[in-house]
Amino acid sequence: MEQDEAGTKLAVLWTSGDPEVAHRVGLMYTHAAQRQQWFDTTRLIIWGPSQKLVIADKDVQAKVLQMMEDGVTVQACVVCATMYGLVDDLRALGIEVKPMGLPLTDLIQSGWDVLTF
Repeated sequence: MEQDEAGTKLAVLWTSGDPEVAHRVGLMYTHAAQRQQWFDTTRLIIWGPSQKLVIADKDVQAKVLQMMEDGVTVQACVVCATMYGLVDDLRALGIEVKPMGLPLTDLIQSGWDVLTF
């Protein structure tokens, strides 16, 4: 597969709290993109209701942890995590929790491919 330089970085913005979207679309594609090396860099950004799902659903949580083991960079929005009271829970999983507005803007402006689920 040929790609230009701008097409080698993928950021997946995961906002849905729907477990089916997580298992059957968002996490499945993101993990495959990393394992199959479709992109040089794969990042999962957990934002909004998806944060509640990753803490409440142990299967989703296990998938995210496996993705991290396989090299996916996983980050979460601290503003949303604070609203849900999940900052410590997300950090305990090894997820980087930080302000994400500017970092996401930087990814978009620097040519990353961005998908939203």
